[in-house]
Amino acid sequence: MNTLRMTSDLRRELILAAAKRCFARTGFAGTTTKSIAAAASISEGLLFKHFPSKSALYAAILAEECEADPALVTLLGLPPSTETLVVLIRGMVGHFLQASDAPDEEEAQRLRLMVISHLDDGEFSRLLYDKIGELIAPVFTASLQRAVETGDASKVGREPLNLFWFAHHTVLMTMLTRLPVVPCLSYADAPDLERQVCEFILRGIGLNETAIASHLDRELSPELMPLKAAESA
Repeated sequence: MNTLRMTSDLRRELILAAAKRCFARTGFAGTTTKSIAAAASISEGLLFKHFPSKSALYAAILAEECEADPALVTLLGLPPSTETLVVLIRGMVGHFLQASDAPDEEEAQRLRLMVISHLDDGEFSRLLYDKIGELIAPVFTASLQRAVETGDASKVGREPLNLFWFAHHTVLMTMLTRLPVVPCLSYADAPDLERQVCEFILRGIGLNETAIASHLDRELSPELMPLKAAESA
């Protein structure tokens, strides 16, 4: 049984490697499951046994990139605390805004896929949201609970995980408005936009002003700059 499982795991890695080459060469739209199967030297039917769709393949590749990001690994290893919560929010906001200032082709493609997915069947977005939730939600919810216990935050609503998604969607939409060459919205060209967004989110999830002032301006350690992420999905 173990041998079969290892063979299956190895096959999955070979398919992912082939898919990465295909996506890099022809992009998401130009890549087909047939071409990926050919690159992996397998049948399309066997490919579907491991990945039910092209979106599932692409989402798996993005998830691997997230899990290999040193900054995210460091963040996930931090103990639950108010400081960890602020580091997470700062990293997420910083990444999204930096990406909108200088988006590369791959980042722009991900965003286009996300937007199209929301307007279509939602499969690609669901896959990525599931992975983001698996990776980051436990750190967020545990740190928020700790912040409430220590008096740094007040409980907001009945479902703390929703607060994470509200924060994530706030910065995602902020990025989308700034992505075109001529931004859809300038936010009054605020020089401290990143801080404003951080403050808005931290207040929204319940942190008090003392906690925000205490943690928001602390210098992040180099290994946490910048967070990539799962947060870019």
